[in-house]
Amino acid sequence: MKKILILGGGISKEREISLETTKQVNNVLKKKYKTLISEPNQNLEKNIKKFKPDVIFNALHGRYGEDGYIQSVLESLKIKYTHSGVLSSFMAMDKILSKSIFIKNKILTPKFYKFNFKKNKINQELKKKINKMLNFPVVIKPINEGSSVDVFICNKKNFLLNLKKLNNYENILIEKYIPGREIQVAIMGKKKLGAIELKPKRKFYDYKAKYNANANTKHIIPVNLKKKQMNKVLNTALKAHKILGCRGISRSDFKFYNNKFYLLELNTQPGMTKLSLVPEIAAYNGINFFRLLEWILKDASINR
Repeated sequence: MKKILILGGGISKEREISLETTKQVNNVLKKKYKTLISEPNQNLEKNIKKFKPDVIFNALHGRYGEDGYIQSVLESLKIKYTHSGVLSSFMAMDKILSKSIFIKNKILTPKFYKFNFKKNKINQELKKKINKMLNFPVVIKPINEGSSVDVFICNKKNFLLNLKKLNNYENILIEKYIPGREIQVAIMGKKKLGAIELKPKRKFYDYKAKYNANANTKHIIPVNLKKKQMNKVLNTALKAHKILGCRGISRSDFKFYNNKFYLLELNTQPGMTKLSLVPEIAAYNGINFFRLLEWILKDASINR
């Protein structure tokens, strides 16, 4: 019987989601495999040596789990692991870096400004500068958090106030707000798995809309797009997956406005909870949760 070590929890702000992903992945895999859940702490190496897993399923989300850090640890231990490798994880997690790569490769992404709290002052001059550069409303968010953690949509009135709320970060992303439809695309290796549209009852698809069933976010599949539009968004997601060198599963988040798709970001460790989008897209395309996890395990390797 194959042994699978599921890496979950961690110390990022997405710990709770990671634990939920870990729980649901374990509930399915333990029916066929011998599984062990481990935190990525000082006992990890000891757990690996004792358990001797064939594959490590990376169920971590957020910093240290999907930014290349844990991937470099797993590469050094020379044990097969799932999802993207060191460099692609690092590039995808850094929103400034990934957006710069998208622009270089002619992928449309909202205009942005990198704000550094040490180098810049939070004052009326900044507000004028941002309005001239991006034109309000804007979105402000950390450069390397996921799950819409600490994301604010700002107008002229609340911009400076919201900006101060993020002063525990060194750098943040200030991005032109794109209205329109929220469409997410899943990629599975080299395959364009499919798309889903989200209609949040909340202001946007934030942390609560993603993980709280009471938020009543409407999931629409199949997405009502013309064939040409659907091909465009699927091909753009696959292109982004390839240029960042991603492996396994990825999910790209788009806004569709004025007949254009804007790529907001690419996620290399999409959630695997009951409300998660990749399992839903897979299920619609005839791949149940168990088969999806099986594919992820078979895709595992080192030197990713």
